[in-house]
Amino acid sequence: MKDIMVVIKLMMAEKRDILFSILFGVLAGLTSVGLFAMSGYMIAKSALAPPLYIITIMTATLKMFGVAKSVSRYMERYFSHRATFTILSNLRVSFYEKLVPLAPGIFHQYRSGDLLARIVGDVESLQNFFLRVFYPPIVLVIVFLSTIFFTTFYSIYVALTLFIGLILTGFVVPALFALRQRKIDRQVREDRGALSTDVTELLYGFRDLKIYQKLDRKEQHLGQSADLYVNGQEREGIHAVFNQSVHTLVALIISWFVLALGAYLVTEGELAGLFLAMLVMISLTVFENAVPMALLPAHLEESRHAATRLFSVVEGESEEEKSATSSRLSNGKAYSMEMDGVSFAYPGEKRLTLENIQLNIVAGSKTAIVGPSGSGKSTVLQLLLNVYPASLGDIRLDGKQVDSLIQESIWERTNVVLQENHFFFGTIRENLMIAKEGLTDQEMKTALLNVQLDSFSLEDPIFEKGENLSGGEKQRLAIARAMLKSAHVWLLDEPTSSVDAVTEKKLYDQLFEAAKDDTLILVSHRLTGLEAMDQIIVMEKGTVIESGTFDELINKKGYFYEMKQIEKSVFI
Repeated sequence: MKDIMVVIKLMMAEKRDILFSILFGVLAGLTSVGLFAMSGYMIAKSALAPPLYIITIMTATLKMFGVAKSVSRYMERYFSHRATFTILSNLRVSFYEKLVPLAPGIFHQYRSGDLLARIVGDVESLQNFFLRVFYPPIVLVIVFLSTIFFTTFYSIYVALTLFIGLILTGFVVPALFALRQRKIDRQVREDRGALSTDVTELLYGFRDLKIYQKLDRKEQHLGQSADLYVNGQEREGIHAVFNQSVHTLVALIISWFVLALGAYLVTEGELAGLFLAMLVMISLTVFENAVPMALLPAHLEESRHAATRLFSVVEGESEEEKSATSSRLSNGKAYSMEMDGVSFAYPGEKRLTLENIQLNIVAGSKTAIVGPSGSGKSTVLQLLLNVYPASLGDIRLDGKQVDSLIQESIWERTNVVLQENHFFFGTIRENLMIAKEGLTDQEMKTALLNVQLDSFSLEDPIFEKGENLSGGEKQRLAIARAMLKSAHVWLLDEPTSSVDAVTEKKLYDQLFEAAKDDTLILVSHRLTGLEAMDQIIVMEKGTVIESGTFDELINKKGYFYEMKQIEKSVFI
């Protein structure tokens, strides 16, 4: 329930609209009861042929109740829906504020389709919390208790009957159906997440499935997921209809009982027959306010599961709480990096990706990290960026513990080129502009020239995910973006793996010129051009097996020397 409390906390920011929704909801309920009560009384009174002015007064009162009911219902709908939309807006903003700092590592914990289902579907589900769960019981109780108080002036037995009806229709019947609803809703949400995941995988992998002629099998699996979700929705709908039917049946039984009890009291002389029709009409009308309670279990479980699924993604200490105790990296200078006995395993994995890593990277130095695929080179960069926390050991940036630093300040002070870089649908200019605010066209054209992309125009289009760019063009565009950012620490992960040797040398010349006074870490499979590095770290199977300058490692004739000889034999 703590996740529901988060929703309530965000909801209470709209106290004014919530208060007006409840106020006008109560007025609508009471005027509806008053309208039908007056109708019943007028019918009974008219049979006694009262003076014309009595009929006129009662008719005017009916019209007054009718107008008041319509206005109150309109205002209740207006304020309740305005509150709902504002609450949803607050919820989305709050959720995204917590989600954004987690984005680099969150895709290792959730499949993208399931994450999309939570962000879109579960947020939308919470729109029913205020409208269908929070304020209907408040309106119901106030209207019922007011009506019961009114009926006590005519018959304490009828009032007691209505009170029993309130307990049954307002709490007992919904509670009984809520137990079954919980299981159904949980399964429906899991099926929806599975369907979203399968749809996403089919769309992302369509080309490969088509090439390998496995599309039919994937479509069949998708169809099975869709059938499960549809069947779950059908069960959910049948359960909701049955709940509503039972609820209506109980309300009608109570009304029939009021009629029978009232008739008995009239025959016994304990109730004036003039008021019997009024009390029956009250019993029929007051239960209209209990109608939303029939669907409350479904919406409550839907909201509870949606809140749990949603906030489980971002559970933990918020960025605001971290910022209160965290520090920032110094601006405008290169900083040192250290790893002391660092071990790391990805979430959900027992196998250590890194084990007892010792690194000391001096501010302003140039370091290369080399080794075979899967040796943990890229993971080192991700830990230095604080994408993941280390399982064991200490990581220090500029002498400060990485977990004591505001995550944004690390990324702000770092130029990063990853193996896979995202490019947005738009133009070259728009994709370069994300590097830094206030870039001029000349600065962007110079950056393109430096990475051998001067044949591109700033207005040239880029498709979604850069589908119209080659692998080498993507890497060079990512390097240009990093150069434009102009931070003083560079983390480069295979930045030229898809570039030819001639272009690679020109790129490295530009990179080293741009980073001549900065801290630079280069992850690379290739060993050419590493002579200029101040330090070379050799990794294998998640551990550091050698370190030193190029000449030191060659003279040592160890693992690096063997790798260099193999590279020469392949390319010569």
